Amino acid sequence: MIALYGIPNCDTVKKARVWLDANGLACTFHDYKKEGADPARLSKWADAVGWEPLLNRAGTSFRKLDDADKADIDRAKAIALMVANPSLIKRPVVEYRGGVLVGFKPDLWASALL
Repeated sequence: MIALYGIPNCDTVKKARVWLDANGLACTFHDYKKEGADPARLSKWADAVGWEPLLNRAGTSFRKLDDADKADIDRAKAIALMVANPSLIKRPVVEYRGGVLVGFKPDLWASALL
């Protein structure tokens, strides 16, 4: 089973959902806005792909952080920031039997999921 994590109104998440449907791949959807972000799951993802790819530094949510929050980010601080503000998690994240994918890259998704 494929689990898709994100925010429903995110354009990238919408594209990912369309891609999954077009390829006949069923998934469960975890909405960060309604269900939050689980620190244990974020830690597991960080183990799999590193914390840096998970932290969305390009979005407005990161830019709005205080300078102190942006400074000296390490794994523990990054996970704490993402738990407190799930909009800081790069979207979407996909858990599948073989691992974790971060961000929507159709070619990578095809090789991993098809």
